Amino acid sequence: MPEQPQAFVQQAEQAAIPNAVLIELLQAVLQQGKPFWFQAPGFSMSPFIKDGDTITLSPLAEASPQVGEVLAFLRPGSGKLVVHRLVGRQGKLLLIRGDNSEEESELVPASSILGRVTSVQRGGQPVRLGLGAERRIIAALSRQGWLRTVLQRLYPLLRPMIRRYRS
Repeated sequence: MPEQPQAFVQQAEQAAIPNAVLIELLQAVLQQGKPFWFQAPGFSMSPFIKDGDTITLSPLAEASPQVGEVLAFLRPGSGKLVVHRLVGRQGKLLLIRGDNSEEESELVPASSILGRVTSVQRGGQPVRLGLGAERRIIAALSRQGWLRTVLQRLYPLLRPMIRRYRS
């Protein structure tokens, strides 16, 4: 049975900590080979990861990230913690993009990657959609800039199926 992640921050309202402190804590835990979880802020990964969802980051270990995986990284230049999907590679750089982002994909060196998202919980329930085999299709659509359009058109039709998939 996999080891359960330790809770360092239950709710942002209870213990708001600066980004730099969160990053330090996250790095220290992942470097020990332990998973780390926290509440995701923002909407750049919606609908697969929504604002306030609890995400679990696990260390990369020896395995290199695969296209479609959701990764946590430090944005080059700003050092900001970001969680987005790997949509491709360009030489030694990783091409990363938010599922709900209008911005172009970012080129990120592998050394900026902190860990991979291994689980998402919304309201205490697991969210499986977006992390399974479908992640490669999501990455391909995102890389082409089509994911937002496809989701906007299909989401009303898929909503009942998504609810059943979560259970």
